[in-house]
Amino acid sequence: MKILLVEDDRTIAVGLEYSLQQDQFATVLCHDAVSAKKVIVDEIEQFALCLFDLSLPDGSGYELCQLVKERSDIPVIFLTAIDDEVNVVMGLDMGADDYITKPFRIRELISRIKTVLRRYQKQSGTKAIIEIENVRINTLEGKVYKNGEEVLLTALEYRLFLIFANHIGQVLSRNQLLERIWDIAGDFVNDNTLTVYIKRLREKLEDNPQSPQIIKTVRGLGYKVGD
Repeated sequence: MKILLVEDDRTIAVGLEYSLQQDQFATVLCHDAVSAKKVIVDEIEQFALCLFDLSLPDGSGYELCQLVKERSDIPVIFLTAIDDEVNVVMGLDMGADDYITKPFRIRELISRIKTVLRRYQKQSGTKAIIEIENVRINTLEGKVYKNGEEVLLTALEYRLFLIFANHIGQVLSRNQLLERIWDIAGDFVNDNTLTVYIKRLREKLEDNPQSPQIIKTVRGLGYKVGD
């Protein structure tokens, strides 16, 4: 399970990263808003949760939270030295899922992380593992495997395949796919680009890309994954 950790205090960040990894969480660490924004825009679908320091040298956890919530429905927990009700309410109103004040005990933080993740999984009903033919998606890790071997997908390829996986047996038109990719990625994707990405997915996932059995074309309608 992957966590995006944004903390400008490098001493605190190193300790947090070590403790999270000891608890079997994978982490990506950023020390400022600029680098965090790039990760959010390019890779947010790969994360299960975000842990944001509220005060950053070039921005705030508030704006990072807003950016995350515009792109993905994953939980955000704020870390802050400000124990003030106004700030707590502001953070929660912006979509934060929890708020913990420094200094804190690491076991308390990890317990709250796990509680928030359980709540999200229960609410969303999303399967942690989705299997399609000989392909397996681990949604908590943001990884795809074929015959047990990891398949390296770009962020947009992964998002597109996850859209299919969440609509197994349903025909999705090209317009529906374009709308969903736009909503999730915030990037401009046109019809020709969609064709390229579907071709790339087939080349990576299908045994025979010329005769696809996973991402099937439904002539005149669109595409379908699964029966």
